[in-house]
This record gives sequence, structure tokens and C-alpha cells, in this order.
Amino acid sequence: MPLLTAEKLSVLRGDRALLRDFDLQLQPGELLHLRGANGVGKTSLLETLAGLRHAGGGQVRYEREDARPHWLGHRNGLNLQLSAIENLQFWCGINAAPMSAIGPALDRVELPARARRRSCRMLSAGQKRRTALARLLLQRRALWLLDEPLDGLDVAGLARFADLVGEHLQDGGAVLMTSHQPLPAPLAARELAL
Repeated sequence: MPLLTAEKLSVLRGDRALLRDFDLQLQPGELLHLRGANGVGKTSLLETLAGLRHAGGGQVRYEREDARPHWLGHRNGLNLQLSAIENLQFWCGINAAPMSAIGPALDRVELPARARRRSCRMLSAGQKRRTALARLLLQRRALWLLDEPLDGLDVAGLARFADLVGEHLQDGGAVLMTSHQPLPAPLAARELAL
């Protein structure tokens, strides 16, 4: 059974249709890489699938309760006044995740200990992205919608990202992502050009 089904979906920007009658299914264990030029609607599609933007028509269904998507956009969803740890404490509170999971999540994304208590405003782009990726691990959702998740990551960060996505897929999760960069090895994805 698919985690996500979109049928006859129309994606709008203002009164302009970016996509019409768009169909998509995302299965457990699947990585789908959306590609396309700037402005074709990749981010708008992800926002529509995440419920952050109204569809111009059609429907989106999450076929399982745990398939409600986790959205990771360009801005990472971080409060820049707070530290990485404080940001994750906030998200744990919203998602009823145990606070004890924060340290292991930051370990998995390899955020250096010295960066964890700094204001996110002081973190590099890659450190902010690692903090946002740690949030994925805390929310425990089967469906990840990731908009340009590779931006800001160094070589080690790209390898860690590939490991995290691979583990998520092996656990039966699914990932729909955009990126202008090639996917890090060993990730293999179904490619969809918009």
C-alpha cells in the first residue's frame, strides 16, 4: 500500500497553474528525486503535498496514520534565537518525543558538541541543516518531504544524509526530495522531471 497518493492534483502559484492533473504514488522504501529548472514548481508541489499550500484541484491522501509528512524546507524550521538543543526540545514538545532522544539524534547527524548549545544564528548553513535533519529523526514520521536537503552539507554531511535516508527507507519509510545536486552514493532514486 502506498504511503502517499496524489490524484489529478493541480498546483498553483497565484492564478497560474504550475502542474495540472498530476498523479503520484510513493511506496514504502522508495526514494523519489524531483528534478527540474528553477521555477517549474518543485517546491510548490512539495508544499501542496505537505498541506502547506492549497491545491487548485485533485486530492492528496496519506494511506497510513504515520504517513503524515515531515516537511523540511529551505529555512530548516529553526528559531535562530535558540540553540540546536533548544530547537529540538521545542519540536519534542510538539511531537511528544522524549527529550532523551535529542542527544542521540544530534550524534547521528554528527553535529559537533560545541555547536549544540550555540544560538542557531551562529551556526554555519551546514550545521543548521544537520540540526534540521536531527528533527526528522525525532518526529518519527514515515514520509519525508525534503526541499533541497543537500544544500549547505559538506562531504561528510552528504555521506551522513545518505546513511540516514538509507536507514529510513530500510525501515519502511519513503522520501520525496528535490535537489539540483547529484544524490550522494549509495542512494538510488526514481527520478521525476517536472
